Amino acid sequence: MNAMRKKRFWASCFCLMAIFFLLVTLQVVVELGKSERKMTKTSISQNSALKDEEWQKYTYLFVKKPELPSDTKTILNNDRYPILLWWSPLTGETGRLGRCGQDTCFFTINRTYQHNSMTKAFLFYGTDFSIDSLPLPRKDHHDWALFHEESPKNNYKLFQRPAITLFNHTATFSRHSHLPLTTQYLESIEALKSLRYMIPLQNKNSLRKRLAPLVYVQSDCDPPSDRDSYVQELMAHIEVDSYGACLHNRDLPEQLENPASMDNDNFYKILAQYKFVLAFENAVCEDYITEKLWRPLKLGVVPVYYGSPSVKDWLPSNKSAILVTGFSHPKDLAQYIKALDADDEKYEAYLEWKLKGDISNQHLLAAIKERTWGVQDIMKDNYIDAFECMVCTRIWGNMRRQAKGMLPKKWNAEANHLSCPKPQPFVSSSRNTHRTALREMWIPSFEQSKREAHALRQLVERNRNFTAQEFWTMVFRE
Repeated sequence: MNAMRKKRFWASCFCLMAIFFLLVTLQVVVELGKSERKMTKTSISQNSALKDEEWQKYTYLFVKKPELPSDTKTILNNDRYPILLWWSPLTGETGRLGRCGQDTCFFTINRTYQHNSMTKAFLFYGTDFSIDSLPLPRKDHHDWALFHEESPKNNYKLFQRPAITLFNHTATFSRHSHLPLTTQYLESIEALKSLRYMIPLQNKNSLRKRLAPLVYVQSDCDPPSDRDSYVQELMAHIEVDSYGACLHNRDLPEQLENPASMDNDNFYKILAQYKFVLAFENAVCEDYITEKLWRPLKLGVVPVYYGSPSVKDWLPSNKSAILVTGFSHPKDLAQYIKALDADDEKYEAYLEWKLKGDISNQHLLAAIKERTWGVQDIMKDNYIDAFECMVCTRIWGNMRRQAKGMLPKKWNAEANHLSCPKPQPFVSSSRNTHRTALREMWIPSFEQSKREAHALRQLVERNRNFTAQEFWTMVFRE
C-alpha cells in the first residue's frame, strides 16, 4: 500500500514538473516570437537597394514573421477573414494572419488567391508597379492600394492624375495621402534636439583651416532636380568639399567609401565638422523630404536646402535652414554663406533652436505625435504595417456596413496624393555640363509618363487583361 502511494506521489510530482516545463517553454516561444517580429529589415526591396542613392535609405523597418495557425486553410475556406494580396510584393510573405486592433486580415503575395471570394484588396509597391500583369478584371469589391515613398524617378507615370486616381488607398510622402509618410526619415523629435554629434563653433572655426565651409555628398548623379548643375556653378564662387561620386573632389576614409556607410557613426562625425551641408533632393515635389534635410539638422549642421517647396512647414524653426530658392543666383548664395561663416553670431542664430532644444513648429510636432507608425522604434509598427492595417480596417468597416444592409464606403485617391511638377533646369547656371541628362532623359520621361498614365487608365477601365505590346502601342499612338 505504501509502495502504491509512493508511486502516485512521484507520478503527481512528475506531472506537475511536466506542466511547469511546458508553461516555461510556451513563455520562451512567445518571447522569441515577439523578438523575431522586431528584427531589422535592411532594405525596402531588392530594386531600391541596388540604386546608388538608395543605399542611404536604411529606415530600420521591422519584419513581421508569419503567425499561421494550423487551421489557416480551413479558416480561409470558411470565409472568415478578408484577404489582402500584395500584387507587387514588398513584404515577401507567402501568408500571414495579421491583427489590426480588433480586426484580422490575411496578407499574402500568393497570386493564386486572386480569384478567391474573400480577396478584398490588392496592394502595390510603387517602385515595382508594372503594367506587364495587373489583377484584371477588377471586381466591384476589389480595392487597389498604393504604397510609394519614393521620388518620381522610380515610376513617373504614377505621379500623373490618370494613374494615381486608379487607387482607393494611398501611403505616400504627400501630406494629402491617406497615410502620409512625409516624416519617414525622422525618428523622433528627440533625435532633432539631440546634441550627441554637436561640435562647438570654436572647434568648427578651427577645422575651417582644412575644411571647406560647405560639404556635398551625392553618388546619384544628374537626377531630375538638376542639383549637380547648381552645385557645380556654386563651386565657382565658394569652396565645397564633395565626397560622393558626383562632382567628387575629396575622399572619404576607405572604410566609409561604400554608400551603405551613410548611416555610420564615423560618417556622421565627419559631416558634423562642417558648418553647412548642401542638402539637395533628387526631385522637387511637395512634401518629398528625405534624410538629406533631417541628417544635418540632427548633427548640428546648417542645411542649405533645395527640394520640397513646402519644406518650411516641416522645419523645426523659422531659422534652421538656408533655402536655395531665396537666392536668385548661386553667386548670391555663396556670398551669404561667406558672410555667415565670418560672423559667429549670425551663424549661431541658425542653431539657436537646437542649442535651446526649442522646436517651435507646431505642425511638425503634431505630425510626429499623431503618426500611427514609428521609425527605429520597436514599440510601434513600421509604416508598412500601418499601411496594411489601414486597408484592413477599412475593408472590415465595409464588411460590417454590408452586414447591416448599408452600402460600402468608397475611398478614392486624389491627384495630390502623389504628384510632382515637370523637372526644371536651374536657369541661373551658366554651365551646361550637367543639363544633358535633364534635357535628354528626365524631361522627356516626364512628358512620356503623361501618355503612359493615360494609356494605363484606358486599359484598366476596359477591365480585361492586356499585353505590354497593347500598352506601348497605345502610348506611342497618342
